[in-house]
Amino acid sequence: MPDQKLIKLKINDREVQVPQGTLVIEATRRLGTEVPSFCYYPGLSLQAACRMCLVEIEKAPKLQTACTMVATDGMVVRTDTEQVRQARKYMLEFLLTNHPLDCPVCDKGGECELQDMVFRYGADSSRFVEEKIHRPEEKWSELVYYDAPRCILCFRCVRVCDEGMDVKALGVGMRGANSVIIPNRGDHLECEECGMCIDICPVGALTSGTYRYKTRPWEMQYVPTVCAHCSNGCKTTLSVRNHEILRANNRDLSGINGDFLCVKGRFGFDFTNHKERIRQPLVRRGDKLLPVSWEEAAQAAATKLKAAHDAGGKEAIGFIGSNRTSNEENYLLQRLARATFGTNNIDHHRTADYAGLITALGDRAADSLLTMEQLYRSKAVLVIGNDPSNQNPLVAWQIRSGIRHFGTKLFLINANEIKLKHKAQQFVKIAPGQEAAIFKWLAHEEGQLLTELVEQLVQLKAALEAESDLAIVFGAELYGAAIATLVAFGSKLPGKARYMALGDYSNSRGAADMGLLPDRFPGYAYVGDPHAHESFEKLWGCGPIPTTPGLTAPQMVEAAQSGKLKALYVVGANPLVHFGKLSEGRGKLDLLIVQEMFLTETAKAADIVLPAASAYEKDGTVTNTSGEMQLVRKGAEVMGPRSDFDLMRILSHQLEKLGLGKAFHYKTPGAVFEEIRKAVPACNVPLAGLLTGGAEATRAQFSRNGHAPYDIPVGLIRSANDTLFTSGTLGRWCTMMESLPEADT
Repeated sequence: MPDQKLIKLKINDREVQVPQGTLVIEATRRLGTEVPSFCYYPGLSLQAACRMCLVEIEKAPKLQTACTMVATDGMVVRTDTEQVRQARKYMLEFLLTNHPLDCPVCDKGGECELQDMVFRYGADSSRFVEEKIHRPEEKWSELVYYDAPRCILCFRCVRVCDEGMDVKALGVGMRGANSVIIPNRGDHLECEECGMCIDICPVGALTSGTYRYKTRPWEMQYVPTVCAHCSNGCKTTLSVRNHEILRANNRDLSGINGDFLCVKGRFGFDFTNHKERIRQPLVRRGDKLLPVSWEEAAQAAATKLKAAHDAGGKEAIGFIGSNRTSNEENYLLQRLARATFGTNNIDHHRTADYAGLITALGDRAADSLLTMEQLYRSKAVLVIGNDPSNQNPLVAWQIRSGIRHFGTKLFLINANEIKLKHKAQQFVKIAPGQEAAIFKWLAHEEGQLLTELVEQLVQLKAALEAESDLAIVFGAELYGAAIATLVAFGSKLPGKARYMALGDYSNSRGAADMGLLPDRFPGYAYVGDPHAHESFEKLWGCGPIPTTPGLTAPQMVEAAQSGKLKALYVVGANPLVHFGKLSEGRGKLDLLIVQEMFLTETAKAADIVLPAASAYEKDGTVTNTSGEMQLVRKGAEVMGPRSDFDLMRILSHQLEKLGLGKAFHYKTPGAVFEEIRKAVPACNVPLAGLLTGGAEATRAQFSRNGHAPYDIPVGLIRSANDTLFTSGTLGRWCTMMESLPEADT
């Protein structure tokens, strides 16, 4: 955005410079001066309902609301005069007229903005003697409860649901002292169940069904980490007591998501305590999986893997990783496959073609990849495929916020009439699978399209050519050569074009970055690149790594069922469901080892199951779909399961004892991260930003040494098409989300 003109004003005799158009309340915050408010909330429309932010403006005839007053050059503001303090005191007295004094039992006690202001400005007695108006508490959904007497009618919840979420599930009913917030279905909510209304409420009027009456704020520890579900990388703060996660929110507004969290980020943490979690290692005895000691399980896994390697050779073993495990764990898994077993049979469930995008951009990748902040501030956004409102909620939030705050123009190409349609300047509806043909026509004006589509595309092309700053966002519908065509189209536009591929899960991008691919090393170096080979063989101190690509995940499942693959090692994935026919099961595999939290369909068919810790129970880093790296932190200790980092480290030591490969001597995930920073230049991000809770953009670049084909098999890139209430295999163990009526629609 262009630089704005600066103006000067005085606040409590201190001079401050602010951009023209800044509100007085925001100007005071730049000086660290407190001007209390309940109804004001950055990014939402102005309400001026609570009157707590009254200030004195020199030459103004009366007190003014700082949340609606625009600062002007030369303005003189006073925020702490006797008149101002008395006004705040009277407003609090008025707000408490019908407010119940139930702070000892209110869930907001200790975090309540009204409570804080009463302590600071309130009177010790009231002039009101009338009986308080009382209404019974209402249960709007399994997640949202409403206590009308506590409500101070700031309308934050109504505005964030309408303006921010574009759901409009809340409104105001009645008048005067009888005014209440009402849900869209009379006595209950039917919405996205994001819980934004709960966190934005300054008092205890709206409370959470997962947290209410369980503990007090000062009894908990607060652990900032990254949401374990979709690929957008929202920061969430876990509230933990006695190693049990009791709630999640982002009330400090930090992270790339600011104040946003969807239902999964705020309520999808209860899988950690699900009764079906695997707590002990399991080894197959006959047709049953029976619990054994860790020592026995580790020795059995190493012995059987060594036997499979000796009998069938390095190409008889395959490895399928996860798009939820950390970068460090993904790096170790591909190192285990390549350095210990000498195979490129390593892959994962790919939900976006990140490798295809990096390859197509080449040397331009570092400057042409789009961050979440850049998406928010883009002048125009083109979305191809996907349904961001359901599959990538933060992406949808950034687009809606950009439209609201900066007038961003939105253009859509989709086979479905998605929710964002009514925000779009132009919506081009196409047949499923037609995305590649559309961009072939846009880039080269060749290919057969319906006349109606051609007319719409001519208009779209003209509109895009008029933009100087374009964000191009696409889903799994575009991959391989189609991405190269998309980039060719974007490079012909007169303005700057940046790109974002939309994956599905918390570390989908990190899995690709770290080399969970049969044809790419960490950092997307092609396995046929001699320089990359020499570099990684030297780093890992291992024998020659194959120079030809290994099997993809679907090929490994097919080879397992036909008997060509003898052993399969699966970490945090469910390939028998994603890539195979469940009726065929494990096929002719001699050995199947699974690291998992639950007995998935693949785990049930395994010979050895090792219980793994969840993303909320370990440290490391993850990379979101826009290539921004963040720290994940251990929120709680868990009895029994171990992190995937520990499991692979233990296995490597057992294998070394048997004469296969070298043991991993990393003591912490941080030590692995230091090696990643050396091995993958794009991941050498500033540590200060990570350690302070920020997100650091990785700057991936693709080396064109060796052969790097664009085309990949149809069906290899496949979205799980999750909704707001599903999260792949993990979603079925998120009990609270599963209980919602909206999850069934």
